[in-house]
Amino acid sequence: MFKRISLFSSVFVLLGLWGKAQPVAAQALVPYVLPLDFERLEEQGLILAQEAAQLAQFQQYEAALARAELASQLTPGSAQVWGLLGSLYLQSDDIDKAINALEKAKKLEPDNAAVLFALGSAHFREARFMSAAFSLEAGLRIEPDNPGALFDLGNAYYKLNRYDDAISSYEGAVKQDDGFWPAVNNIGLVLFEAGDVEGAISTWRKTLEIAAEETEPQLAIAVALYARGEEDQAISLGTAALERDSRYADLEFLKENLWGVRLLAETEQFFSAPTVKALIAQL
Repeated sequence: MFKRISLFSSVFVLLGLWGKAQPVAAQALVPYVLPLDFERLEEQGLILAQEAAQLAQFQQYEAALARAELASQLTPGSAQVWGLLGSLYLQSDDIDKAINALEKAKKLEPDNAAVLFALGSAHFREARFMSAAFSLEAGLRIEPDNPGALFDLGNAYYKLNRYDDAISSYEGAVKQDDGFWPAVNNIGLVLFEAGDVEGAISTWRKTLEIAAEETEPQLAIAVALYARGEEDQAISLGTAALERDSRYADLEFLKENLWGVRLLAETEQFFSAPTVKALIAQL
């Protein structure tokens, strides 16, 4: 059972009149406000924040958010609490509130890399790619070897059509974590949009060497092969990928996963192939 904050059982205490007073039609009752123990309140706020973080680990986000909101009221000077609250709002897709909380955390602790990374993620979700890149770059100046932040920065650069910078950032993420297959995969996305189809296919094959069961690189290879006329191999690879994970049959889902304009156009053509179209209709 989680601890709860102890609330005052009575906020106001009635006092008698001081000295003698002239009779009046009615006597006012003067409230006395109990002094607050701010240290105790802050302690309870930190306890709530810790509980919120633990609940978030078990994906109990609603309960975690309620505790984090109360914790932010009890400990308004804690960058960690505001950062936690911002990340939970981000998890709940309440992006405006997430940015507001994270900005408060940043004001309190400007050199907190985790806050800057979270701000970058929030701005990216709002398609504010320049702001996302700015926050992520600032965080990486403090913590340059964070693979997740390098990956996110690569995504921001990609959306800004800064292809060389995107690839460099993805490569930085892989250098820190050689099993980070999404970074390798996204290098392929960039190369395809830049017109290097062969390079993209080669990169997606490297992705499958790292993560053989992943659907995305296999489908991407199939689409690229179909685009260059290797229909039989493409359909074989592509249908196997879609049977493994039907979410990838949705163009909107692919767009959310950063498939670019060129690759989506070729995917639409691939999905129009009779065999693939029939499969998608059954999924």
